[in-house]
Amino acid sequence: MDSESDQQPKRPAKLYSGGERPYDPEDLVMVQGMEPTPERLEKARQLIEKEGPAVIERYLP
Repeated sequence: MDSESDQQPKRPAKLYSGGERPYDPEDLVMVQGMEPTPERLEKARQLIEKEGPAVIERYLP
């Protein structure tokens, strides 16, 4: 029989919040809960360019 701790998923050794890893405009649109459309992707691209990669942080928990 497996113990309860053996059944629990392992946590990653390092957690990422988002801005320190590469992402693209589609990721930014999707994290906002919207479907990627050409217009939204362009706005997201401009937002990343203007505010930098940390902009995704405002949409993550």
